Amino acid sequence: MGLARIARATGYSFKGLRAAFANEEAFRQEVLIVVILSPLALWLGRTAVERALLIGSLLLLLIVELLNSAVEAAIDRIGLERHELSGRAKDLGSAAVFVALVLTGTVWLFIAAAHWFA
Repeated sequence: MGLARIARATGYSFKGLRAAFANEEAFRQEVLIVVILSPLALWLGRTAVERALLIGSLLLLLIVELLNSAVEAAIDRIGLERHELSGRAKDLGSAAVFVALVLTGTVWLFIAAAHWFA
């Protein structure tokens, strides 16, 4: 209990991040996007709220990708044969990533446009 549980949970979290980075090309690409755009967010965002929105949208993208990868791994563990529900679950996870990408792009576009046209 207590700190030992938190330490174990942190270890499991880092194990998951390492697994995603090692096995998921989309996650690696999105991490690269975060690494490149985070410093730009600090420069582009004029207020703490704008910086939080810019960086938060990037982190949300990683969160959704991790959840999508978890769904795909669980579905693949159940079986590799084609099944309508398995396909639907994977498609829904993919759609969630797409919506997160649209959200990220929208946040960045709106904040950039507010500065360009101010």
